[in-house]
Amino acid sequence: MAEWRIKSEDAVLRTPWFEVSLAAVDLPDGRSLEHYVLRLPRVVLTAMLDDQDRVLLVWRYRFIPGTWGWELPSGLASPDEDLPAAAAREALSETGWEPLDPLPLMQLHELPGLAGAAQHVYWTGRARHRGEPGWETERLDWIPLRDAPDLIAAGQIRASSTAAALLHLLTAQPRDRRPAPRVPDSGGGLTP
Repeated sequence: MAEWRIKSEDAVLRTPWFEVSLAAVDLPDGRSLEHYVLRLPRVVLTAMLDDQDRVLLVWRYRFIPGTWGWELPSGLASPDEDLPAAAAREALSETGWEPLDPLPLMQLHELPGLAGAAQHVYWTGRARHRGEPGWETERLDWIPLRDAPDLIAAGQIRASSTAAALLHLLTAQPRDRRPAPRVPDSGGGLTP
């Protein structure tokens, strides 16, 4: 099957958070069209699991939809930044927990017909407590992974990338998932 080909793409609006462009596209049947495209920076998310099969989630308010909900810690990766490093940096910043050796779990594309918005999800069974959560985090908790479907159904998990990642972790059980070893934290204590 033939793919659509972008002949040209010109920026209409650029901000630090997104870019809107107008693309001239050639279709496989010979027709051409113009299409607006929303381009977003790469987003990284981290699922940190403990030895009790709980995942660390943050409870936060999202002002655009006007909703509260549980989410995986997440943030933007710089254009040239190593994605696992960005995922670890954002998780530590938002939760005070440093994910150790995050592994790729999945890559998702939000609104693929309108936007270039890659979501890179990482997971780890090892985390070290380093400090207090960041200003965006209203609260955080280690939530049993088995509770994810009920939280999604109840509207307490609304972010689609968080929902997809948690359901994948619950059902797929990544091959090298094993109980998390306890790691000394910066204060000499042990993780969860």
